Amino acid sequence: MNKIKTLATGLSKRFMATLALSGCLISGVQTLSLANGNPGLVIFSGVEERSDILNYKLDFNGRPRFYGERMRLRISKKKLTQGVSKFFISYLKDPEFDGKFNTNSVEVRVDGESLPLREVYWDKESRVVEIDLEKPLEAGNSAEIVFSNVKNPSAGTYYLIGDVLTSGQIPLRVYIGTWIVSFSRT
Repeated sequence: MNKIKTLATGLSKRFMATLALSGCLISGVQTLSLANGNPGLVIFSGVEERSDILNYKLDFNGRPRFYGERMRLRISKKKLTQGVSKFFISYLKDPEFDGKFNTNSVEVRVDGESLPLREVYWDKESRVVEIDLEKPLEAGNSAEIVFSNVKNPSAGTYYLIGDVLTSGQIPLRVYIGTWIVSFSRT
């Protein structure tokens, strides 16, 4: 009788441990599959230099046609070697970008602090969003452009091209990189 009780207790503990471990693994896989935050492994991108592919994060998983997405386009300080007075985010004609940007919900953040903006203008015909800073951003800072309340486009991969207008005496429009953003059903 004692052996049966000991055996039942041992099996019960093993079963509970297996059940707990299985639950952790399943919830961990769920969390990993919902992550959507950077270009990941890009083999054939069409972007000539690998260093020109910029990081991004979609806060609400990048579901196609979802309204309320927050898109964080990140720019490292290595890319901002000159002062910046304007950011330009443009996108290609194909595939057709049928999403929407809310120009009232755009921020440029440096070290988590939002910079004051003079104007945000979205020219839908030319496929470009222009972000005019109130004061120029100094060289050597990382920046994050945050688009909130975005209506995601249809499923697909979209190339968002980043340019800046330098803040020197002779302003130049300079290419800083490309965000390769994917929207997919999960």
